[in-house]
Amino acid sequence: MSFKNSVLTATLAAMVACQAAPATETAAATSAPKTETATPTGKTYGAAITADGARPMSDLSKALGTQDSARVKLIGNATGVCQAKGCWLTMATPDGHEMRVRFKDYAFFVPKNITDKTVVINGWAHREVVPVSDLQHYAKDAGKSAREIAAITEPEEQLNFEADGVLVQE
Repeated sequence: MSFKNSVLTATLAAMVACQAAPATETAAATSAPKTETATPTGKTYGAAITADGARPMSDLSKALGTQDSARVKLIGNATGVCQAKGCWLTMATPDGHEMRVRFKDYAFFVPKNITDKTVVINGWAHREVVPVSDLQHYAKDAGKSAREIAAITEPEEQLNFEADGVLVQE
């Protein structure tokens, strides 16, 4: 087979493979858009990102400085994940606290089994006062007991993050 025929065969095979899916598959795909992308070093959720230029969590306070918020790409370990549907994760800050990472516009989720995996997050770090109702909601999502949830009675100043993309490294 000549090179020209090989290219033609490969092109036709690709065209056949890309034909429209049956209506049931198309409907399912449009109702739940895929937001994960495979990369050589892991999977991204939300906006496709790489680890290039990511700063370690130990640089977070330097990146934030005295500002209330800063755009930054960070790398560290996931210390927890929302067990309801993967709608947030937590990462340890250099001072021993946890930083909650939520996802921009609630547009994507991460797998619920990524605790202790290395993640790269891209977006905005910000300081905020989190109300009691939100703290109790997060505790419930994390699988805390009714007693632990009821013990949350004061708002808390926290460092949080809004990510437009998350890379879970393999």
